[in-house]
Parts: sequence; structure tokens; C-alpha cells
Amino acid sequence: MKVLILAGGFGTRLSEYTHEIPKPMVTVGKIPIIVHIMNRYSMYGYKEFIIATGYKSEVINNYFTKNAESIISKNKDIIKLKYNPNKKSENQLILTIIYTGEKTMTGGRVKRVEEYINENEFMMTYGDGISDVNINLLVEHHKKNKKLATLCAVRPPVRFGELELQGDLITNFAEKPRLQKGWINGGFFVLNKEIFKFIKGDDIMFEREPLEKLVELNQLIAFKHENFWQCMDTKRDKDILEEMWISKNIPWLK
Repeated sequence: MKVLILAGGFGTRLSEYTHEIPKPMVTVGKIPIIVHIMNRYSMYGYKEFIIATGYKSEVINNYFTKNAESIISKNKDIIKLKYNPNKKSENQLILTIIYTGEKTMTGGRVKRVEEYINENEFMMTYGDGISDVNINLLVEHHKKNKKLATLCAVRPPVRFGELELQGDLITNFAEKPRLQKGWINGGFFVLNKEIFKFIKGDDIMFEREPLEKLVELNQLIAFKHENFWQCMDTKRDKDILEEMWISKNIPWLK
């Protein structure tokens, strides 16, 4: 099963870095976050990736061609190569890097890679979030429920610590706990190829019309993940991930 990574957005909230590089190339421990994401999938045996680029696509192209084991094919908008992030023979990845337009929305990027999905199912994620989600269990959940799409639902950490009070007495102190109510889109999907028929063009946000239509049809199922998940939308998010890396408390490697 192939893995599609959306890597074309502008990353405006992380402008301290993204004025020079696209967000998926912002590093954690000197390694681009997109490489961390691919390593997570490869731990479960998924080694074929499609990277849908847009904003500053040349940075992604240059990084992977420079570090490729070999270039399989290359033209103006598409590069296919073999890449090994840690030089271990069992971890060789096949990357197809496709330019999908600078201003194309998330749904449009998905639609533009349709011809490169040659199986009935594929996985998709964003190039700016990492988790310790068990990919095998996610896929099993999708196959068991037989829906067109499965979304990993997560509880993100709240921004501030939480106090429980009885009068003025503090009875519980939780430093940045995870939300106990509500779920959000964690960005790890398993999708059936039929999803493409719900995307009409470049201006479609995947998170709006396509997913809303699947909800209407009872074709979107959640895989609930209670453990580690972290996006990298802001400098603060990057700092959290860097602190984990420095302390060697790295959930996504476990």
C-alpha cells in the first residue's frame, strides 16, 4: 500500500522557517520532519511514498535527489528515486515526488496523484505532523469496517496546564494535559480509491467537501488514538519536538 504525503502548503504560521523552506523540510534533530514521518511508516513495512509538492518544491526535490541512492526517472514535474534515510539495506524507500501546483488546495493535491495510485487502497498524511500511532492497527481498523475512508482521531495537548479546585484549594495539577473531551483530525488516513470521485478540482479542500460528503454517506470511520501526536504548525510546536529529541524521549521512534 502506497503512502501519499501532502507537502505543498505555505506554512505561514511557521514563517520563522518557511520563508526559506517548505514546512515538511523543517527539521527535528537536524532531520526534516517529512523523513521522520516516512520512517514511522517504514517501521511497519510501508516503503513506497508519493510526495505531493507545491510551495518551494525545489527544496524538497534538491534534498532527496542529493541524498538518493539512485534516480529512477526524472522530468520537469515528477522525480522517482530510491532513498535510504539511515543507509540500512532493509530500509530502502521508493519516492515519487510530484509537483501539484503552488496554490492547489489539499483535495486538489490528492486528485492530482490519482493516476499514480494503482491499488484499491492507499494511505495519506500531512507533511507536518508526527505520532506514535500503530500503522498496522490503523490499516486493520480500516479493512474491518469496510468504509471508504478511515481517519485517525486524536486528543491534542492543551496549550496551558489545568488546575482542579475545591474553593481555593488545588486538588489536582496537570501540566499541559491532553484534552479529555472531543477529538480532532490527526492526519493519518487510510483511503479507498473511490475517494477521488468526490474531488472536483484544484480548489477543493480535502477536509471540507470530500470528508463532509463521506460523513453524509456514513463512509468515514474514526480510529481513536489516545497516545502521542504532535503537529508542527508553529515555532512552539517545533520547540516541543526538539526538546523531545534532545532528551531522547522520542515517542515516534518507539
